[in-house]
Amino acid sequence: MQKTRAWDRLGNGGLRFTELGFGAAPLGNLFKAVSEAEAQAVLEAAWAAGVRYFDTAPLYGLGLSETRLNHFLRGKPQGDYVISTKIGRLFSVVAPEARDGTGKWIDVPARREVFDYSYDGVLRSLEMSLERLGLDRVDVLYAHDLDLFTHGSPEALLPLQQAFMAGGYRALQRLRDEGVIRAFGAGLNEAEACQWLLERGDFDLFLLAGRYTLLEQGALAFMNAAGARGVGVVIGGPYNSGILATGPRPGAMFNYAPAPEAVLARARRLQAVCAAHGVRLVDAAFRFALLHPATVSVIPGGQGVAEMASNMAAAAAVVPDALWAALKAEGLIAEGAPVAAVV
Repeated sequence: MQKTRAWDRLGNGGLRFTELGFGAAPLGNLFKAVSEAEAQAVLEAAWAAGVRYFDTAPLYGLGLSETRLNHFLRGKPQGDYVISTKIGRLFSVVAPEARDGTGKWIDVPARREVFDYSYDGVLRSLEMSLERLGLDRVDVLYAHDLDLFTHGSPEALLPLQQAFMAGGYRALQRLRDEGVIRAFGAGLNEAEACQWLLERGDFDLFLLAGRYTLLEQGALAFMNAAGARGVGVVIGGPYNSGILATGPRPGAMFNYAPAPEAVLARARRLQAVCAAHGVRLVDAAFRFALLHPATVSVIPGGQGVAEMASNMAAAAAVVPDALWAALKAEGLIAEGAPVAAVV
């Protein structure tokens, strides 16, 4: 079974996350089609290994990821797992040639997205997610992609942030206060966007993708600030879109694109130090993300049973303290990054 971490910021019993969670974006046919049988096999493998935290979103496969979780979770007592989904996008049915996500989401429903972070938009989004999931509640609801990575410029982002704080944020508070959800926060691609929200609201959890990893620790100040307030952080993208799992091979992916040479070079140095200590790069990457005390779960994706098996092995691997000291000595991880095991 997987180790767990308790989160109880509100003093109401909180939630218990497995250290290894399941990021369900790949089940939305991210960059390649996954058959229904393959998707269910990956989920069953995760469950058999003790994984009990599952994260999804309407965006993932334009609804496909949530509907696949519906199939998988049917018949499992909802108190046996933690599930999170997201708000911020509503979808309309369109002709196949007019759909969003062509080239990214493969063989998925024909839908067009509209960003909507309003009060009513949150309620509508949750209602639609519950229908796709076949559930009557979710544990965590994240505001999705309120960041520069998604919206392109501060001029485009700021009005959406303001609209969320004026509307969607109030809806999330109401849903939490009424017990419809247990917690809320934001799922973002940038620490700066997380910090902006942290400073302006009473958030429970953040899902930060790809920015606090063995490869980069620019999010350390945010992680520290969140931890100081009892705010939990789920680490998504712990392998930076693949390079920390595959190693710095030709064609290795970083941040959803082929890794540039500077990133490949840094990954080679990381891999060399890991190898000198008898540790797989992917094992060190997974463990590093768990070493910050604000972290409640790490959620690598998995499109196949083999990838899921690798994630399970990484979660179980023992990484010697000497490795972290060596990486700090080489200047490969931030001096202030926590490296003591969280107990």
